[in-house]
Amino acid sequence: MELRVKRVYEDPAPDDGWRVLVDRLWPRGVSKERAAIDAWAKDVAPSAALRKEWHGADARAWDAFADRYRAELAGPSAEAVAALRGELSRHPVVTLVFAAHDPVRNHVVVLREALED
Repeated sequence: MELRVKRVYEDPAPDDGWRVLVDRLWPRGVSKERAAIDAWAKDVAPSAALRKEWHGADARAWDAFADRYRAELAGPSAEAVAALRGELSRHPVVTLVFAAHDPVRNHVVVLREALED
């Protein structure tokens, strides 16, 4: 399986394969039709508390956020991660869709690593 990432604000493409939104909240200003999402895996997104903490932090807090999110993925969200991993295995190409503005420092980077392990 090939695992890709893409912002929800980018146009969907035929080669995106199975598109799964991995944010806890639906992205602002994006209709369901425009998003072209096949599934919404909100239970693998950072908890509400962690998300709020990250939004109030600066780039120097990235390592702490990533560590706390990894702990969530291995702990409270482990069952949801396992279910998503099982679903992903059914598709040759999967695009994890997210709304964050920073393509380098966002939860999808951490989630992708967890799903690839």
